[in-house]
Amino acid sequence: MFKNVFGSGFLVRTAHVILTWVITLILFLHDTVCVCVCVRVVELRQQEETGQLVQPVFFVLLVLLSVLLYFAVSLMDPGFILSDDSDLHFTLGVTEEQQDMIPPTTKSLRQRRCGHCLLQQPMRSKHCQTCQHCVRRYDHHCPWIENCVGERNHRWFVLYLAVQLLVLLWGLHIAWTGFRYAPSWQLWLRTNGMLLTVVVLVALLSLIVLLLLGSHLYLVSLNTTTWEFMSRHRISYLKHCGADENPFDRGTFNNLWGFFCVWGTVVWEQVYFREGSDQV
Repeated sequence: MFKNVFGSGFLVRTAHVILTWVITLILFLHDTVCVCVCVRVVELRQQEETGQLVQPVFFVLLVLLSVLLYFAVSLMDPGFILSDDSDLHFTLGVTEEQQDMIPPTTKSLRQRRCGHCLLQQPMRSKHCQTCQHCVRRYDHHCPWIENCVGERNHRWFVLYLAVQLLVLLWGLHIAWTGFRYAPSWQLWLRTNGMLLTVVVLVALLSLIVLLLLGSHLYLVSLNTTTWEFMSRHRISYLKHCGADENPFDRGTFNNLWGFFCVWGTVVWEQVYFREGSDQV
């Protein structure tokens, strides 16, 4: 279920962990932060001195949670298809009459085999050239986690983005309130230079994570994937649909509920044909 932590992507994962904890240590140990926070009653340093460690401890635990989620998403099997299912048609519950319902412009599901690994692909799956596997409900291959985002780890990927965004915004607040006054710009930059670098870096990462989280929540609410959204004109089961037509869309609430709360493999062929029958 999980990859080898020392396998492919080891350097990327190591860089992520080092960057996360280096920024955290700068936020708590940089002298400009400590001096400024000691003056203000509501900041973390005074809470440490008075024994009120709830906020700093919670922040560190949140950082630890984000790192654990990162490794879980990075090392988890995203839904690799490792073998051919000889009883695929019985498993899918798709009849021959339903097979004939597919428009002539699309390929037959029964003949849909991957040209790379030669395994039969369930609907919404795609072969990843980087991972060298077909992935169920393929979304995209993320270079930062060095893994695909698919059926098994997509919800954890979204949760990781949410926790990471919370950590970044909290860290941005800590860094912003840590700036120390200086009578001149030269002295201010000399005093707060390292903290300013952290603020710029954290602000940039916050913007990236915010955009990623927003786009994924939007696509999840529509029950579509990044791959389907970007390449629907090339996907056999979608290219005959209208621009605003999605055969997997069951309404925003049901889409979100199914994504976050329903576990297990979804037979998308049944959803596809059920939607097609409803439209007829």
